[in-house]
Amino acid sequence: MKNFTKRPVFIGDTTLRDGEQTAGVVFSAKEKLCIARHLDAMGVHELECGIPAMGKDERSAIRALVELGLNARLITWNRALIPDIEASISCGIKAVDLSLSVSDIMIENKINKSREWVKAQLKQSLSFAKDHDLYVCIGGEDASRADLGFLAELMTIARDNGANRFRFCDTLGILDPFTMFEMVHALTTAVPGIDLEVHTHNDLGLATANALAGVRGGASYISTTVNGLGERAGNAALEEVVMALKVACGIDVGIDTRRLSSVSKLVGQASNREVPAWKAVVGERVFSHESGLHTDGVLKNPTNYEGFPPEEVGLTRHIVAGKHSGTNGIVESYRQIGIPLSREEARLLISKVRSTSQKIKGPLDPGELRRLHASLSLAAA
Repeated sequence: MKNFTKRPVFIGDTTLRDGEQTAGVVFSAKEKLCIARHLDAMGVHELECGIPAMGKDERSAIRALVELGLNARLITWNRALIPDIEASISCGIKAVDLSLSVSDIMIENKINKSREWVKAQLKQSLSFAKDHDLYVCIGGEDASRADLGFLAELMTIARDNGANRFRFCDTLGILDPFTMFEMVHALTTAVPGIDLEVHTHNDLGLATANALAGVRGGASYISTTVNGLGERAGNAALEEVVMALKVACGIDVGIDTRRLSSVSKLVGQASNREVPAWKAVVGERVFSHESGLHTDGVLKNPTNYEGFPPEEVGLTRHIVAGKHSGTNGIVESYRQIGIPLSREEARLLISKVRSTSQKIKGPLDPGELRRLHASLSLAAA
């Protein structure tokens, strides 16, 4: 069902924080600035830009981001500790995420504390942050495994003490969309008056679906990363979330989607993680067509087999010559390389194109197409 919410939906991107936490990924200060500029130019609402408590190099990079004067809100990730908040303030940051472990599993086995300690730490750190006029997001680490009643209690404390929003983290990426919807709906219904964000991980391949389910349940913020970078299997991918909201849900979040492929390439290069050609939304070949019936349908009207035009995400359409090509596809493949071909010539070439594709186990490149065309011309002579 499209247009299921009249609430505005905001995109927060954490490529520069959670994305860089991908095992083996390091962004240079210059790359961080470039990525931030690209995300800001396309209209991303908020950038989670680092962890000041990591040290002076991280704080220097964050200060440089602050000095860019971006339209996007810059927010930093912090433990719910006053020294962490002070480190953020020293960078010129005006918004902070204060993270607390909220599941009993983590409270008992990770931080060796109690629920009462978590509530006290929330009040103390939030009070300090608000005394310094900061925008505050309370990050509920492992919220997907937490007791709903306890989460509602924490959200109530957060709201009543001035927090701007609460981050519901599926830290292990274990939820399905139906459970995500139910949990978020229950929380937003039980605790009105505070925005809720969903931060989803992709361990089961459900991060994007869970993000959308969270919005349906009442969330107004979605946390994303470019190309789905992040811990383990990564986070909800910016490009997938934005386009899924737009195409599947009828929700336009105001982001210039034509820039999606370029920012994807940029982050792919900076992270040394090449973007697969078949990557959803931004892969170079996701608008490639070979099958005769599909190609014929696309050439007649692209909406026959494309849910949205490639130009909408900064890509182009490719008609591929291969084992499954039909006559119209062969004509178009040759047109793409500047060789006009009659339908009769295409019929004569089909068997050669198909057999060559079978032999090389893939599509024909322009050189191979020209060679076959030359052999056809020689035979005619």
